[in-house]
Amino acid sequence: MGMELPIENAESHEMEDVNISDTELVYHVRDALTSSLMGDYDNYNQLVAVMHLKGRLGPDERALLETSLKALSGAVSYLDSVHHDSLLTSIFGMKMWNYDPDVMDALKGLIISLAASNGKYIDSCLSMLVSNFTPPFVILDKLNRPYVLERKQQVLSRVHTALKNIADLVPLAPLRLLPIVLQSMPNVKHKHERLKMIAIYVENMLTLESGAMGELVGSTVLMAVVDRLIDLDVEIDWEDILYDDSSKSIFEMELEDVEDGGELSSGSLSRKSLTGDAIAELLDSLLVQSFEHLESCERAGRLIEVFETLLQSFQITVLNAYKSKFAQFVMFYACALDPENCGLKFATVLADIFVSGVYPPLTRMSAVSYLASFLSRGKFLSMSFIVSFLKRLVDWCSEYCKTQGGDINPNAHRVFYSGCQAIMYVLCFRMRSIMDIPRLKSQLFLMPLDTILKHELNPLKVCLPSVVSEFLRQSKAAHLFTVSKTFIFNDLLESDLSRGFGGIERLDMFFPFDPCLLKKCDSFIRPNFVYWSMVRATYDDDEENSSDEDKDAAEDFVDGNGDEVMDDGMGRSFDQHDLDEFDYSALNKMSITPKNSFVWRFEGKLGQPTRMPSKIRPSTSPESL
Repeated sequence: MGMELPIENAESHEMEDVNISDTELVYHVRDALTSSLMGDYDNYNQLVAVMHLKGRLGPDERALLETSLKALSGAVSYLDSVHHDSLLTSIFGMKMWNYDPDVMDALKGLIISLAASNGKYIDSCLSMLVSNFTPPFVILDKLNRPYVLERKQQVLSRVHTALKNIADLVPLAPLRLLPIVLQSMPNVKHKHERLKMIAIYVENMLTLESGAMGELVGSTVLMAVVDRLIDLDVEIDWEDILYDDSSKSIFEMELEDVEDGGELSSGSLSRKSLTGDAIAELLDSLLVQSFEHLESCERAGRLIEVFETLLQSFQITVLNAYKSKFAQFVMFYACALDPENCGLKFATVLADIFVSGVYPPLTRMSAVSYLASFLSRGKFLSMSFIVSFLKRLVDWCSEYCKTQGGDINPNAHRVFYSGCQAIMYVLCFRMRSIMDIPRLKSQLFLMPLDTILKHELNPLKVCLPSVVSEFLRQSKAAHLFTVSKTFIFNDLLESDLSRGFGGIERLDMFFPFDPCLLKKCDSFIRPNFVYWSMVRATYDDDEENSSDEDKDAAEDFVDGNGDEVMDDGMGRSFDQHDLDEFDYSALNKMSITPKNSFVWRFEGKLGQPTRMPSKIRPSTSPESL
C-alpha cells in the first residue's frame, strides 16, 4: 500500500508529500531514530509530526498514524530517552479517545512494547494509560450520547487490557501503578463542571479492583474510593436544606410519607433541596456505582473479601466523620447483600469498639450510634440477631452501673449514656416484633433494664428526651418497664443534659442510618430499610380498642401508602409505582434537630393513647455540621 508521508521542515514547518510503502516505513522509522542520534533530525521531525495527527483524520492520515505506531512498536530498542524526548512526550500525551479503534490498537501495542522494553518507560506508560481513564474535557458533557458511550467502551476496554498485559510482562507494574492512580484522581476542589470526571474515574478504579491486579491494588483503590465519597459527602452544605422548627420531635414525618403535591413544612429536609446540587448528584451516582460493584462482587463470590477492606476503611475514615450523611450507606448495602456474614461482622466490630476501653470516648459513642441505627433500620436483620446485640449492650451498661455511682454527670459518663440511648432507640423500632416471639420476649424480660434505667446516674433524664419518651410509652404498654408517676420530663425535644453528653459533635442526636435523601440510591436502599411508618408500636393494640378519636390517631401507624403493617412489625415492601413516584417533584420530608423545646410531663399521661407522629427524622444537628 502506498501512502503519503508528511515531511516537516525543522525551520519552516512546511509539509511535503512522499510516497512510501508499509515495509519501507518500518525502516524509515528506525533510520529516523538512528539518524537523530548523529544530528540529522529531518526524518525524526517528520515522525514527531505524525504523532500529532488527531481530530477528523482522513483515511490516508489514519493509515499513516496507525502504521507509524506499529513501526515504532518494532523499533522501541532504537529509542533513547534523552535524544528522543520530544517523540516520547508526544506518544505519552496521546489520548485514545481521539482515534478510531485501529489507531487505538496500534497505540496500545506501542505502549505495551515500551513498558516491557525498558524500566525507564514503565511509569510514563502507566501514567499515559491512567490519563485515558477520563475523556477529553470537550466531550465530557456528551457522555450520555450513544456514539460517545461506544467510544468510551472502546477506549476503556483497551486501557484495562493494556494494564493487564503490562502487569503480566512487568511483575512490579501494579505496585508502580497504585500511586499513579491515587495521585491522578480528580478531587472535589475542581470546578463543578469537572466533577463529572470523578464519576468515570471511580468507575475505572472499581474495574481495577475487580480485575487481574485487584489482589495487589484492590484494597488500596477501594479505600481511596471511600475517601472520595467522604470528601464529597462533607462538601454538601446543609444550610440550603435546613429548616428550623422547634415544634418537631425525633419521631416526625419521614422521607417516604409526603404525598404528591404536598408542601414542604418548616423543620424538614427534602430530596428536592438537593436538586441541582452538583456534588450531591455526583455523590448519588458514585454510591450507585459502589452498590453495583458490591453486587458484582457478591455474584463473583468475593463480597466477604471486599467487605473486609470496606470495614477497615470505615473504621479509619467514616466512623468519626460526624458530617457524613450518605457515604456510610455503602456499608449498609453490603450488609444487606450478605447479612449472615457482612452484617454480623459489621455489628460485631461496632459492639467490640463500644465495649472496649481502648478507644477514645467519641469513637465508642459513634460506634454505638452506628450499631443502634443499623439494628433499627436493617430490614434484613432477624429479631434473634437484634436481641443478641441488645443483650451485649445491656450487659455492658449493667456492669458499668455496678462500678459507677454519684450524681448525674453527662460528660463523665457520656459513653454509658450513649449505650443507654442506643438500647432505648433500638427498642423503639423493634420492641413489638420482639414481643411477638415468645423466646425472644423472655430474653428481653430477663435483661436488667430496671437496674440500668433506674440507676442513680439517671439515664432517663440525660438521654435524648424524644427517644426516652417513645421508649417509655412502648415499654409501659408491653409491661417491660414503667417509670414513677412523679417522673417529669421538662424537655421533649432535647435537653441541656442530652446536649451535655452529646458534646459539640451532638452524638446524642447522631443516628447515621436515618433515611437517605439521594434519589438514585433509593431504589437500592428502600427495599432493605425500615421506616418508622413500617413499625407497629406495642401500644397500637390498646389504641385500636380505644375511643373513635383514639382510633383515628392510631391510623398514623399505617405506612406511607396507607397499607396495613404486618404482624411482625414490618410494613409491606414498596412496589414499582411507589418507586416511580419517589422523585424530586414528589416532595418528601425529614425534620432536622430543633433548637428550642417545650415542657412535657409524663406524669398522668403515660397511660393515655396520645397521638404520636408516625415518622422519624434525621439526627444531624446544626452544631455537628
